[in-house]
Amino acid sequence: MKRYCQTLELYDDPELIAAYVEEHKHVWEEVKAGIREVGILDMQIYIYGTHLFMIADTVDDFDWEKDNGRLATLPRQAEWEAHMAKYQKALPGQASHEKWKLMEQIFKL
Repeated sequence: MKRYCQTLELYDDPELIAAYVEEHKHVWEEVKAGIREVGILDMQIYIYGTHLFMIADTVDDFDWEKDNGRLATLPRQAEWEAHMAKYQKALPGQASHEKWKLMEQIFKL
């Protein structure tokens, strides 16, 4: 299994942040199915203020560029990304794997 940790900033607006959290209580089924289809076994998002932290555990042969590129083409994924963009500090039109920034592990017990 591979693990990817990523970060993303939200706009500093309490109403937008609350709406973003609420949206993630009801992620579209097609989006969740696509995430699983490309080899992501588990995904979790944490929030602290405007800071998001995502953990994605994948199959061993997961390829970051290729499989995220494929995910972007699956049903409703682009629509979901466009829907979420109003909350996220990112460049317009960026795919999920472009706006979520990979983090480097610096410690492991």
